[in-house]
Amino acid sequence: MKRGAWSDARRAFEDAVSLHESPAALEGLGTAAWWLDQADVVFDSRERAYTLYLAEGDQLGAARVAVWLAWDYWAFRGEGAVASGWLQRARRLLEGHPACPEHAWLELREASMSLFEEGDSERAYAMAAEGIRFAREAGDLDLQMLGLAVQGLALVTSGSVADGMRHLDEVNAAVIAGEMTDLVAIGLSCCYLIAACERVRDYDRALQWCTRLKAFCAKWGFRPLFAVCRTQYASLCVWRGTWEEAEEELRAASDELAASRPAMTGDALVRLAELRRRQGRLAEAATLLNQVEPRGLALLGWAELAFDRADLQTAAEQAARYLRHVPLHNRTDRAAGLDVLVRALTDLGEWESAKASLAELSGIADRIGTTPLRGLDSFARGYMAVRDGHADAARQHFEDAVDHFLRSGAPFEIARARLELAGALHRLGRTDAAIDEAKLATKIFTELKAEREAARARAVLESLPASAPAGAREKPGVAHDSLLTRREVEVLRLVAEGLSNQTIATRLFVSDHTVHRHIANILNKFSVSTRAAAVAQAARRGLLT
Repeated sequence: MKRGAWSDARRAFEDAVSLHESPAALEGLGTAAWWLDQADVVFDSRERAYTLYLAEGDQLGAARVAVWLAWDYWAFRGEGAVASGWLQRARRLLEGHPACPEHAWLELREASMSLFEEGDSERAYAMAAEGIRFAREAGDLDLQMLGLAVQGLALVTSGSVADGMRHLDEVNAAVIAGEMTDLVAIGLSCCYLIAACERVRDYDRALQWCTRLKAFCAKWGFRPLFAVCRTQYASLCVWRGTWEEAEEELRAASDELAASRPAMTGDALVRLAELRRRQGRLAEAATLLNQVEPRGLALLGWAELAFDRADLQTAAEQAARYLRHVPLHNRTDRAAGLDVLVRALTDLGEWESAKASLAELSGIADRIGTTPLRGLDSFARGYMAVRDGHADAARQHFEDAVDHFLRSGAPFEIARARLELAGALHRLGRTDAAIDEAKLATKIFTELKAEREAARARAVLESLPASAPAGAREKPGVAHDSLLTRREVEVLRLVAEGLSNQTIATRLFVSDHTVHRHIANILNKFSVSTRAAAVAQAARRGLLT
């Protein structure tokens, strides 16, 4: 076991069990099988060991195995309720016992599950502190360091990025120095650091530690752990625009987890769906999301996908549903949901709700202060400003977003911000500058092979006149885009105000049938199926002011 010869260890424990079925031999067999990803042997051996420990009156042994079984039911089978039951059974068995490693493992395992399953960073931090206390009293340095790593990830998740990263760097320095010897504690500590990097888009730090983790996992055969961390690293590759690398990592991780921990494949599939969405392959993205339980990141994926399909109501509902399950103090996870919610609510014309969501997003960006989050906040501010008729304020926000995303090395976000900036500049009459931004956006999307966004950027570019006198502005009532007639633009502006066909007909002194025909033409020209989607398209094209 100490040299990582897991197959040899399994055979030795099987021999021991055949001679005498002791709980210690069964526990050892379960551990060897765990490293070999042999789930059936893991469950059979550990459950028998638990029963025998209880029969012998060894409550510590039974509690130790119960904690492992909680992890097994969560990782192998995705059965959270059963996992919770085993944790509570372990807690009951440990009542009245002095501080020991079993106490520490219980607290740290429950802390990490609380963080990853419920997103509750405050509870995770408090439980990790309790685990550290038990580990310190028991003189177990490995578990003290693991507790510090859990706290570090919890701090980053809640928005205290600098403090959290200091915790995680210290733990991983202890790993490199050889101070830690427990292989599971070492692997988890490294993985928590990469998870923290994903939350704040710290690509360089993640790359450095992922290389070390890969070597560690290869040496000790810790394949499932590295597969999980690869999915987190892949999302950073998506952010940085290295999409081929991201796909390679996600496919490898999905295959690895499907073979060994099928209950843990969801995150890899959701991240692959996000890559497909950005590539413009929306049907494939939906197919991938349909394979995952609709919770957590999957809900966020559905929200973004609905927004791309101009199904604004669904986008807002799914983003709100995602946020209802994320505690307010889990700031990094909430920021992602607020980003899409602000855009969807803005395009739906639900201004008060959009402003409230934007205020929360801005508060998170100010508290955390990372460049990527500042970029998301600036983009959301610009998105709302341009649709509220404040083109110059929008211009400034989109310029800030471009600058933040440039510093973050996020090409897809840069191109999105440049395309929106082009629209704001066009509305200000600065057509030449708008053309330059649209050309840059088109170039970036094309290089990324983001086909749908590239087509949208080309459409914006083609809609701009070849040149315009400096300072020229569009006259009120004149269509900004030759796609629609003047009357269609007039009808669409009234639709955006929430007026019915009958009210619009009365306002324009035309028949209901004429209004219906105008709206049908608008939907056809924009290739959308709903009035709300047409309004959203028109807002993006600058037609509503």
